[in-house]
Amino acid sequence: MPESRLNKQLMASPERFLNRELSWLEFNQRVLEEAGNPDHPLLERLRFLSISASNLDEFDMVRYAGLREQVRAGVTRPSQDGLTPSQQVADLEAAALRLIAGQLERWRELKAAMEAEGIFVLSPGDLTKRERTDIEAYFHSNVFPILTPLAIDPAHPFPFIPNLGFTVAFDLESETGGEGQVGIVPMPTFVRRFIRLPKGNKPGIRFIALEDVIGMFLTTLFPGFSEAGRCLFRIVRDSDIEIEEESEDLIREFEVLLKQRRRGRIVRLRMQASASEKLRQFIMREIGAEPSDIVLYDGILGMARLSEMIVDDRPDLLFPPYEPRYPERIREMGGDIFAAVRAKDILVHHPFESFDVVVEFVRQAANDPHVVAIKQTLYRTTINSPIVGALIEAAESGKTVTALVEIKARFDEEANLRLARDLERAGVQVVYGFIEYKTHAKVSLVVRREGNELRTYTHYGTGNYHPINARIYTDLSLFTADPALGRDANRLFNYVTANREPPEVPPEFETICMAPVNLKEQLIQLIEKEMQAAKKGKPCGIWAKMNSLVDPDVIDTLYRASQAGVPVALVVRGICCLRPGIPGLSENITVKSIVGRFLEHARMICFANGEELPSANAKVFMSSADWMPRNLTRRVEVLVPVENPTVHRQVMSQIMVANLNDERQSWLMRSDGSYERFRSANSDAAFSAHGYFMANPSLSGRGSALEVSLPPRLSPRDPGSA
Repeated sequence: MPESRLNKQLMASPERFLNRELSWLEFNQRVLEEAGNPDHPLLERLRFLSISASNLDEFDMVRYAGLREQVRAGVTRPSQDGLTPSQQVADLEAAALRLIAGQLERWRELKAAMEAEGIFVLSPGDLTKRERTDIEAYFHSNVFPILTPLAIDPAHPFPFIPNLGFTVAFDLESETGGEGQVGIVPMPTFVRRFIRLPKGNKPGIRFIALEDVIGMFLTTLFPGFSEAGRCLFRIVRDSDIEIEEESEDLIREFEVLLKQRRRGRIVRLRMQASASEKLRQFIMREIGAEPSDIVLYDGILGMARLSEMIVDDRPDLLFPPYEPRYPERIREMGGDIFAAVRAKDILVHHPFESFDVVVEFVRQAANDPHVVAIKQTLYRTTINSPIVGALIEAAESGKTVTALVEIKARFDEEANLRLARDLERAGVQVVYGFIEYKTHAKVSLVVRREGNELRTYTHYGTGNYHPINARIYTDLSLFTADPALGRDANRLFNYVTANREPPEVPPEFETICMAPVNLKEQLIQLIEKEMQAAKKGKPCGIWAKMNSLVDPDVIDTLYRASQAGVPVALVVRGICCLRPGIPGLSENITVKSIVGRFLEHARMICFANGEELPSANAKVFMSSADWMPRNLTRRVEVLVPVENPTVHRQVMSQIMVANLNDERQSWLMRSDGSYERFRSANSDAAFSAHGYFMANPSLSGRGSALEVSLPPRLSPRDPGSA
């Protein structure tokens, strides 16, 4: 078949896309595989298992729950890959069961390995006499006062079980020959699931699960009854929140919806497979679960809580501690961030360089008498955020402070509402953005009076203003005094604060692109420009790094670029709906995923622009946006050009090249959506991007005295090679 005809067939078929949800489960499978990676210390492998389980919980609460609702509503419209909601649900359930089976198997392996290292999870029969005494004291002082044992009968109806709540159900027999009953004990939320036993005669670190402790004191909870059987179960509820676009009071509606989230429709009833049929049917009937909700576990439930056993007193089983560097150039300026940025743009690469720079940027602005205004976006942060504290301090000192707080940040809504109230009480002008558009851009703008003029200092980031995540997530923070970038940041804030909904005539930006205004359009134009270069026989190429690639228009443009001969190298951590390596469609596209010690979160793009990559003339960008429909059309996002020569070289020749060259933590994507771990001929010498970044200072913040070793460059003929 002629290639041109084959292209048309492929480009018209939904099979050119992979399913978004199945791709996400494939990513979580890669996370789970790290729990078995012998290169990681034992307790870090346990952490990966815990993360995999937590990820699956969130997936069920939002994505799977949404598809189940579509099936109930009779929706049959297929997704971009051609699957109806009911087909997706069937495929997801099968894939999730495989994932759960893998998690349980991995836990059995890790448990055995932990025992070999002297860390034990005990059953009641394993306890020494002294330990039983210690547990009894712990139970009566820390657990029993907050337990509510319930006998289920007409006077004691089945209790409400909140989202992700654990419950122990007992099949009880009367010790006096009377009628039996079912007893329910909801496990308290604020008690550790795995209780560490005090040090005794037995060596090692010893834990026991809370559900086993509750079972030990059955007669205290249900006097006159003995146990005929028991079952631990857990409920996962639909936790998505939908906002009415015509809401009169957004904050009040959110407060109501957050309370309702705990009572969302059941989407999963996770239960031990050892439960008797009688107990299983009783629970299912009482909570109103459907048969399709039930997932039976042949082993432990709630593996997200296994992280409670990651103990600090076994540092030999953890990653060696790493302390982020503070940019030397700022130190050379006596710690004055504004002086350092005024001299030259600085790019801070988290978590290898300290998030304290971002905090200090806002803190110095708050304390600087020459600063007249601060504008800040807040998508996710912590309750005791030092940045929020600095904004409050700035407002209380009389500065004009504007905070754009996104209360629709999923699972952080309640925290963000609390922060917004604290900010408002201090006199900060708090804006909540658009009802139907999340503000996901990460921007901080400081206006400082210098002589007879006002100068702007701007921070653009790929990550959230979250000091805890910044020690785990790889992200970019650009600090600049470029006037055009400052004016564009101000236009972005005005776009959101001055309009009830996105205006029909959006602002014109000098440098940045913004979703939902022109970011997607600009991306496609830049890809098409590389296509035009390829057709003219000029050097071309695209390197891009992101978390997710879903948008069909962008994917189709990349396919056309591949067919035109443009080499495309993608580093996509999670969801990827593009199929790489298909002749006649994507043979010039490679996709890899990096999953390791740090969570890949930065987004950056390099376009060859008429020269072989890497090149000083390449067009380089950083962004807050993944290439997904929601980011490109339903969120406020930014795409920021990187033009300072040092920062340009840092993003492209240092960070991007290192990611493309990584061998140690990389997975190569096949055209069917599966992944294969990269295998190096010499595993001991395999290049690690994370190891390189920890060992080498960045270019723009290195100062005058530090040497920088750049990672080896790629061969331009093979965009994905090491």
